[in-house]
Amino acid sequence: MPDYFVHESSYVDDGATIGRGTKIWHFCHIMAGARIGESCNIGQNVVVSPGVVIGDNAKIQNNVSLYTGVVLENDVFCGPSMVFTNVINPRSHVTRRHEFQQTLVRQGASLGANSTIVCGHVIGRFAFVGAGAVVTRDIPDFALVVGNPGRVAGWICRCGVKLESGARVPAKTTCRACGTEYRAEGDALTLRDAQQS
Repeated sequence: MPDYFVHESSYVDDGATIGRGTKIWHFCHIMAGARIGESCNIGQNVVVSPGVVIGDNAKIQNNVSLYTGVVLENDVFCGPSMVFTNVINPRSHVTRRHEFQQTLVRQGASLGANSTIVCGHVIGRFAFVGAGAVVTRDIPDFALVVGNPGRVAGWICRCGVKLESGARVPAKTTCRACGTEYRAEGDALTLRDAQQS
């Protein structure tokens, strides 16, 4: 008896790995070679392709396709109908399976509803991609990204509360909701005390 839940309308191919406590809801297809961690929630109509890696406690909302090359670390949120790509220049009549590019979504990042993540980029830890944004470059840790093309419009706490507006990295800032302190490190924010992470 598996220690995870799969709705009877979904398919899990032989060779897929699913962690304890994960729930896979209606009309999903988890393909051979996919790896899903523990305590994940996979919403309706989700496809997880071969080679995709999903960490623990990920939330994948309805109508998301995770294509080969996508890696999600722990605690990632993928909003409804958001999109990943894995080829830069797709053509129906040209096979480019050998050109799949990796997209890495770091721990705690949130990808808003209907956002699009163009392949080959890294979404930083606890970054927040707004609904409908189109990501065409790497996103720093704790950045709030909006628009098309996506641009840094502010900075966000790991608890999800906005810290500061504007693209400039604040020298230091504190979350008014949870009290977590941050400081600038290069072009990104980092926790002021590394032991808080």
